[in-house]
Amino acid sequence: MSGRVALITGASRGIGRAVAIELARVGCRVAVNYQNSGAAADELCAMIRSEGGVALPARADVSLREQAESLVATVTKELGEVEILVNNAGITRDNLLMRMKDAEWDDVLRTNLSSVYYCTQAVIRGMMKARFGRIIAVSSVSGLVGNAGQANYAAAKAGILGFVKSVAREAASRGVTANVIAPGYIETDMTGNLPDGIKNGMLTQIPAGRYGLPIDVAKAAVFLASDEASYITGQVLAVDGGMTM
Repeated sequence: MSGRVALITGASRGIGRAVAIELARVGCRVAVNYQNSGAAADELCAMIRSEGGVALPARADVSLREQAESLVATVTKELGEVEILVNNAGITRDNLLMRMKDAEWDDVLRTNLSSVYYCTQAVIRGMMKARFGRIIAVSSVSGLVGNAGQANYAAAKAGILGFVKSVAREAASRGVTANVIAPGYIETDMTGNLPDGIKNGMLTQIPAGRYGLPIDVAKAAVFLASDEASYITGQVLAVDGGMTM
């Protein structure tokens, strides 16, 4: 994988950060996309460079088509054609359905689902022309089984599954794979804000008996991005300690 160009959206922290680190460690030149956490993105890139890697901080709100396309154009100019795309950017705006505001629905669908469409569409032509590409989208177990108070989030994450499977069918003959990772409960800033009662309740549903770590997801992403996964496409890999088995 040495020299491959990888773009990770929402990469300044959490799962995206771990994915960027692991891809850099196997030799990829990584573009670290962020929207607001510029300092964190700069720190991450500096760390990767200190270990001999190549990293580019790249600011963009990928929920907006123009910025997603500009992001891909910038990465292509600075690092080369994007060969590995990890669609990771996501937000939550939790609320019960009866109280959910249109803005909460729209923000989550745009950031968690439309961004996957925009970024994938921006790189797919180049990948198919090169007859190599790895498209990976980070969904969630919420998209597999639903979750109370997350109708917007679950809908977006479930939408990723259908989108990626369709892309996989369109691009398979050109050497491009498209797969989904569905993390379970992963210890990140986003999940760290949940009440202890909810966290403990989730733990009882995890056969592995522990919460997941960003590195657990990152290792799966590196595998799916590798040559060893060239015959795997259109699949959903749950990294959840057995939570949804």
